[in-house]
Amino acid sequence: MIRIARIFELPNDIGILRAEADGGGIRNMALLVDEWASGMQRFNRPGEALFAAFDGDALAGAGGVTGEPHTSVHAMRMRRLYVLQIHRRRGVGRLLAKNMIRHGFESAPLLTCNARATPAAAPFWEALGFRPVTAPNRTHELRRAEFNP
Repeated sequence: MIRIARIFELPNDIGILRAEADGGGIRNMALLVDEWASGMQRFNRPGEALFAAFDGDALAGAGGVTGEPHTSVHAMRMRRLYVLQIHRRRGVGRLLAKNMIRHGFESAPLLTCNARATPAAAPFWEALGFRPVTAPNRTHELRRAEFNP
């Protein structure tokens, strides 16, 4: 059974996510680990949160919400979402994302994301209601009024 939890420390097995992401040319887990280690991003500012998906005790995925500095209105950004390949197509990413979305909307009426990392990213976020936008620092947005949990 998959369990989603808000976390305040990186799980001990975060290296598994990082290794798989690195192997696929995806840098978001390396950024998560490196920025956490440097103190640059700990998901601890107002409205921010980091979530993990666990299959039993094993880490299956992670994703977070941070402030979005690149909009004219107050917004939160979906960040660093990654699910191990063995757990994909089982709803793990959707569970993580929905927790991220709900948390983001507690602080802001607008959510953003950058879905340029992989070809599957844009369709994933669009299936959750995000709409494509033309902007230099984001590819998609979702307004609270448009979200259907």
